This record gives sequence, C-alpha cells and structure tokens, in this order.
Amino acid sequence: MKNVFNIKTVLTTLALVLGLATASAQEAKNYDQGFRLGFGINGGVPINNQYDFSLGADARLQYDLSQKYSLTFTTGFSNMFAPGKDNDLGYIPAKAGFKAFVLKDQLYLMGEVGAAFAVTNGYDKTSLLLSPGIGYATSKVDISLRYEHFNDFAIIRNGAVKEGLGQVSLRLAYGFKI
Repeated sequence: MKNVFNIKTVLTTLALVLGLATASAQEAKNYDQGFRLGFGINGGVPINNQYDFSLGADARLQYDLSQKYSLTFTTGFSNMFAPGKDNDLGYIPAKAGFKAFVLKDQLYLMGEVGAAFAVTNGYDKTSLLLSPGIGYATSKVDISLRYEHFNDFAIIRNGAVKEGLGQVSLRLAYGFKI
C-alpha cells in the first residue's frame, strides 16, 4: 500500500510539474516578439547657460524581448539654439538602449548609450552620449522625459571653455509594430 501511495505522489507531482512547464511555455510562446518603429519630436532645456533650448526629431527602432523588456536603437537630428550668429550646435545621435517596463506594461525606465555627431557651424567633434529616462507608452503613443549628457561637447562655464554638456528633454512619439 505504501508503494502505491508513493507512485501516486510521484505521478501527481510529475503531472503538476509538466502542467506548469507546458503552461509557462505556452505563455512565453504566445507573446508576439517583434519590432516596433516610432517617430518622435523632442524639445529640451540645456543645463548650460550658452544654449537657450533644443529641438529635434528622431526615429526609434525597438525589439521587444518580452512584455517587460526591449532593446532600442535611436537616431535623428537635434539642434541646441544659442544667441548670436553661428553659435547653434546641431548633432546626430546614434544610441542603443534597454527599456524595462515597471508598471502595467506602460510605465518604463530606459537607459541609452551612444555617440553624438556634431554637424553644424564647422563643429566636427563627436561625443559620448549617455541618456537615462522615464516614460509612458501605449500601443501608439510614447511620452518620455530624459536627461542627456554629452561628455565631449564644449560649454562655457565662468568664462572658461570646459567639456560636459547636459540637457533635460521631453519626447512625444507615435509608434507601431512592423
């Protein structure tokens, strides 16, 4: 009788484990991994006093690893406006990032790293670009707030030229699955 009980226990445990594994596999398999494409506009406030504001447009390619995690690649064009002639700084960002949804698959935290290529007014320097952010996304709309730090772009602080430009930027975007 004891052997029958052990066999029933083993079979019941095995059935539960297989059932849970099958359910987990079906749940993961049913998630539609794939690409999304988003087009956004952004406006920002540079932290440093020689620039008044920034405006730009971008395109973001996103690959969803799961419902909670995505990889991103972002590029576009942005311009930081400064008073005077030929003082603006226009650049092309190229950033790779990781997005993690933390609340109801809509609120997310994101980190990006890449390069910013200056392309205006004879300024030809390339800078390391670091960009942490927070955002809210639906199936079509993405709104995010980020800080961008340009490690190698020059700023004027206390009358001296230094490096380390930063800005806070708001992005509004429309996205869709491709």
